[in-house]
Amino acid sequence: MDGDLLILGWAGKDWEFTQASPGSVSAIDVRTGELVWTFETLPVTMRGKSGTANVWTAMSADVDRGLVYLPVSSPSPNYWGGNRAEDAPYATSTTALDIKTGEVVWSRQWVHHDIWDYDINAPPTLMDITVDGETIPALMQSTKQGFLFVVNRETGEDVWPIEECPVPQGDGTVDGEVYAATQPFPTMPKPPLDQAAKPKVWNVADLVGFGSCSKLWDNMGYEGMYTPPTTAGAGALTYPDSSGGVQWGGVAFEPDKRIAVVNTSHLVQYVKLYDRTAYNNANSGSGNERGFSPQVGSPYGMQLEVARNWLGMPCWVPPYGELVALDMHTREVKWRKPVGASQQYGFFMPESWGSPTIGGPAVTAGGVIFIGASMDAKVRAYSLETGEELWADQAMAPAVANPAIYEYEGREFAAFVAGGNSILKNQVGDQIAVYALPQE
Repeated sequence: MDGDLLILGWAGKDWEFTQASPGSVSAIDVRTGELVWTFETLPVTMRGKSGTANVWTAMSADVDRGLVYLPVSSPSPNYWGGNRAEDAPYATSTTALDIKTGEVVWSRQWVHHDIWDYDINAPPTLMDITVDGETIPALMQSTKQGFLFVVNRETGEDVWPIEECPVPQGDGTVDGEVYAATQPFPTMPKPPLDQAAKPKVWNVADLVGFGSCSKLWDNMGYEGMYTPPTTAGAGALTYPDSSGGVQWGGVAFEPDKRIAVVNTSHLVQYVKLYDRTAYNNANSGSGNERGFSPQVGSPYGMQLEVARNWLGMPCWVPPYGELVALDMHTREVKWRKPVGASQQYGFFMPESWGSPTIGGPAVTAGGVIFIGASMDAKVRAYSLETGEELWADQAMAPAVANPAIYEYEGREFAAFVAGGNSILKNQVGDQIAVYALPQE
């Protein structure tokens, strides 16, 4: 049956309901259409009162080893977990299944009792790397928190130590909530974006906003990346944000030079919980990754907003997105540079500020990185060796899907789907843009 299975996840609607469809992944025989197996991500005790922990993004497979790797999302409701205090080990995890049977071979949970919508947003990257002279079949899982967890893809064991570290336990304002005492932190490689301190207020935006950014910062709780949601003040500052510090599409890898290419997005948001009565009287107007959402069935509705001044300027210091090349021999950053250009009211900002992004890169054997992903709806090529921008073109809308690299009649091509995503801006397209690489 090798090669005859179609393995399917599905997408749901975040933030709306406490009780939602429980996550599952199914394998279908493509020759007969018959269901071969189904894997349920949540324990039976949670399925009647919670839900999701689905697999909405792409999966990865090691066909030679007979394994499929699931990047599993968070349970519902996303920002309150008092209804799901029991252990749900496959939620917000990378879980390896036997392709033929759907049985769990290993699983690693990257967020315990997830109340931040830090679901795994990208397929893991499979790579063979050398550590202390030994070649290891590795798996790198990028996460919304901006972490790069690296484990042995056969066993799930740490390649470099992953440590359980204490995290904040809330401010006492949220009834019924329970908090995980620790969360996993990788020791190597270091995160490609700085999570160590509270993001700094950008003086330019604060000046234009007549001090509103500073006031907002003073009114937001922050005890680090795992600051729990709160009902107090303006809420809890969240960085990285809910759309992800390392972006959808995952990490590209060049196997000869063993360089990983990571697309990062630097957004600051804040989340506030409202008790049910206050929420029902609140101004709605929910958007994609922002606004009010009810979390129907829980004691709390929630509001998530990007930290901006009255003019829409980000309150935090740029850049807003960077492309990072990581040498997997040394585990050190080879280079990093802002990617894309931000856009506001039709105007493009300096490219040195970079852009919030959605989407991953692709890298060719010739050492060229292709990526769309940015607000300005451009598609670009960069040198893998130096990070120099080699080429750019304007697409119809942001190309949030990973580029496809392929060869036809001896010529190499790069294809982009320019469909857009409202998290970046209200611009959509139906363009497939294909470019031929130079023949030489």
